[in-house]
Formats: sequence, structure tokens, C-alpha cells
Amino acid sequence: MGRYVVRRLLQMIPVFIGATLLIFLMVNVMGDPVAGLCGDRECDPATAARLRHDFGLDQPVWQQYLTYMGNVFTGDFGTAFNGQPVTELMASAFPVTIRLTVVAILFEIVIGIVLGVVTGLRRGRPVDTGVLLVTLVVISVPTFVTGLLLQLLLGVEWEWIKPSVSTGARLDELIVPGLVLASVSLAYVTRLTRTSIAENTRADYVRTAVAKGLPRRRVITRHLLRNSLIPVVTFIGTDIGALMGGAIVTERIFNIHGVGYQLYQGILRQNTQTVVGFVTVLVLVFLVANLLVDLLYAVLDPRIRYV
Repeated sequence: MGRYVVRRLLQMIPVFIGATLLIFLMVNVMGDPVAGLCGDRECDPATAARLRHDFGLDQPVWQQYLTYMGNVFTGDFGTAFNGQPVTELMASAFPVTIRLTVVAILFEIVIGIVLGVVTGLRRGRPVDTGVLLVTLVVISVPTFVTGLLLQLLLGVEWEWIKPSVSTGARLDELIVPGLVLASVSLAYVTRLTRTSIAENTRADYVRTAVAKGLPRRRVITRHLLRNSLIPVVTFIGTDIGALMGGAIVTERIFNIHGVGYQLYQGILRQNTQTVVGFVTVLVLVFLVANLLVDLLYAVLDPRIRYV
């Protein structure tokens, strides 16, 4: 196991460098960030040259990237164009988005897996058909429509929640935004769990366990569920980074100042340092989540061993 973890960590290095390089190059071709600093009026050449020198934009792109990566390994993600260090923006944004992501993941795990197990064990029955129809509707409706409808009904019409989240973004205020953020993924987890449960129900090891006279609950929890959760865990593990980076719409709807909000502002203002810094951290989240998912396979399935 230890040798496998070391090998995976070494494999993550070129993936991290390649991903950050690609993001750095893509962000640097978005446009001239100096032109965005001057607003509608064009910057005079002297001011533009000074700003490019201050932010290192007068250097070749490859040199800018090497300088940036050298600073990243020291914990310096650069400075936004308003003079605020990117690490300060991260310190205020990531805790909010992490709480929002935790709420969304809990919805996926609790509701999605429970519905998937129930429908998988009752395949073809009315409850199975009803859940499939509901999940299909959830997948078909865009997230911003779901968010706006829930905000209008629960926050404005019925006044059950506040229409927007406060600056502190308490955990209880993130329940509805977390449900909106997790809605599509929750539907996929339900359908994926249902399919996996229904397929493994006919497997030989399940039939053998039933033939031995084991209690139904033990067959489901110890044999059927553990093996059926492998594809679900894979999806949820990769979905962690996607939820953190894809919360732009949800955070805009509920006025949450998290990672999605900062990325939106950075792209809108062509603030390359902010965008590259946040995406660099999200790349690390993806890599670590995938590693943890691979290690969790061995816990769920005893047949899987890493050497």
C-alpha cells in the first residue's frame, strides 16, 4: 500500500504541472488585463507599461509561469490587481465553499444512495418508476432554474429561508444552496446506485449468501452494498472538485462569496492571478480526491489489493 501511494504521488507531479500550465496559458490569452484595469478609457502608454512591469506581464509567458510556480511552492499565489494577496481571497472564499460542498456531498450520500438502494431492490415497481422520473426531471432542468425557483418559493413567497446568504454563510443557511448545488449530482448518484444494486443482486456471491440463510439486512449491507458502491464512490470522489469549482451559478443566485464568486469576478475583470491561483488549488483538490477514492476501493472490496 505504501509503495502504491508513493507511486501515485509521483504521478501527480507531472499531472499538476501540465494542468496548471494549460490553465496558465488559457488565462493569459483571455485578453489584456491591463486594459481592464483602466476601465472604459484607454490607459496611457506610460501607465500601461508600469502596470505590466509591476505585475510581471512584460516578461515572456514561459518566464511568467516559472516565476509563478516558484512562488506557489513557497505559498505565494500572487497579488490581485486591486493589491490584495490572492491568499487572503482564498482564506475568505474556500471555507465558505468547503461548507457548501460538504452539505452538497451529504445530500448526495444520504438521499442519493438511500433512494438508489430502495429503487434497486424494487426494480420495475411503482417506487422505482417514480424515482426514475423525478431524477430525469432534475437532470433535465438547469441548475440556475432550480435555484431561482427554490429561492422564489422558499425565500420570497413562503419566507421559510432568507433569499440570500449572509456574509458568514452559516451551515444552516447553506442547506438550500447545498441542495441546489447537489441536485443534478444527487440524481446521477441515485440512478448509478440503482443500476449497480440491480446488477449485483443477480450476482453469484449474493445468491450464495442468500442460500446460506444469512439475514437479508446482512446480505444487503455486508455483501451487496459494499460491492455496489465502487462506481458510486468514484463518481462522488471526482464530484468533490467539480462541486467546488462549479458552484459559480449557485453562489451567484444566493449571493455566496465563495470560490465560484471569486472565479467569476476574476474572469470578469481579467484578473489572471486570482483565476490561476484558485484553479491551482482546485487541481490539487481533484488529485487528492482521486487518490483517496482509489484507496477507498480496497476498503469496499477486499479483492482489491495495492502493491
